[in-house]
Amino acid sequence: MAAFVFFDVREIHDPERLGAYRAKVFETVEHFGGRYRVLGDMDSVLEGDWTPNIPVLIEFPDSQTARAWYESDLYAPLKKDRIAAARCDGVLLGGFEHGPGT
Repeated sequence: MAAFVFFDVREIHDPERLGAYRAKVFETVEHFGGRYRVLGDMDSVLEGDWTPNIPVLIEFPDSQTARAWYESDLYAPLKKDRIAAARCDGVLLGGFEHGPGT
C-alpha cells in the first residue's frame, strides 16, 4: 500500500545549495518508484493553526520503499545538502488499503 514522505521546508538559508539538491533529487525519487504529489503549492488552511511554509509530498509504493529511499546511499549526499541548505520537518506517512465504503 502507498506511503508518503512529507516535508515542510520551514526556512531556506542557502538557495544555491538547495537548487543543486533539486536538480538531482527527482532522479533518486524516481529510482525508488516515487512520485512527487505536492511541490510547494499551499492552497489554504482548512482547520487549526498549522500553516506549512513549503509543503512537499512524495508518494512511494510502500513504507519500506520510502524508508529505503530516505536511507539510501543514492540519497545520502543530497540529504546532507538539503539539511545544510534548509530547515525542514519531515515525516513518513503510511497509506491504507481502499475497501468497500472507503
